[in-house]
Amino acid sequence: MIEINKEKCIGCGACVKDCPGKALELKDKKAEYIRKCIQCGHCVAICPVNAVSIPDYDMAEVEEFDKDSFVLDPGTYLHAVKFRRSIRQFRGAPVEQEKLERILSAGRYTATAKNEQGCRFTLIQKELAEFKELFWKELPGILDVLEEEAPLYARVFRSFYRKHQENPKEDSFFFNTPAFLVITAKNVLDAGLAAANIENMAVAEGAGVLYSGYTRAVIDASKTLREWLGIGSRTVACCMLIGYPAVSYKRTAPRKQGNIVIR
Repeated sequence: MIEINKEKCIGCGACVKDCPGKALELKDKKAEYIRKCIQCGHCVAICPVNAVSIPDYDMAEVEEFDKDSFVLDPGTYLHAVKFRRSIRQFRGAPVEQEKLERILSAGRYTATAKNEQGCRFTLIQKELAEFKELFWKELPGILDVLEEEAPLYARVFRSFYRKHQENPKEDSFFFNTPAFLVITAKNVLDAGLAAANIENMAVAEGAGVLYSGYTRAVIDASKTLREWLGIGSRTVACCMLIGYPAVSYKRTAPRKQGNIVIR
């Protein structure tokens, strides 16, 4: 699972000390892989001479550290976090393919419990009109289910459906978004961490997102929508609308005093 180039290895022991699974040891002044690990890649990342690789992964994606380009100013980052907004007005223009790939890569590279990398990212843009048509078609039947399981959702969604029937342009679920993302995962926390990184990357690309608990609830209750999405019985952890905002915010929004304890 882990390959060590013995000719390159200088026996410094950095990979051995940093391995969380104790899967490496020094033998005859060379690092050696001794037991099954979670393939977290710490050994690859810490080796000073690039002697470690994981054949199961695409090693061409591995980037060298460059301190001159790796600059994340704390003040700028906090400003970006404070300036984020939940977008409910999208321009409708599609997000370029290369941008979508970078946005989703931010999710793919997010830390996961035990390095399972168990999140699945299903993004719909080209087929979104087809999905939305099916979504609205399925909604009345889902309302009957939600009446029993989540009556508050049922009342809200029934109102949305009635407005959409009266005016098809009235869309309180998708807000004219050009792209819709469904994240499924065994570990919901993994999906949440990935979603946060995806949002930050989307903003860096000039886009914005809305975390949609409403669409998550509908998909979670619909076998037909699950089948269309190809997610089967996987846990729907997060749904996100992604697109270019149709509005421009001029300043950050105020917040309550933080409920923070530092001991």
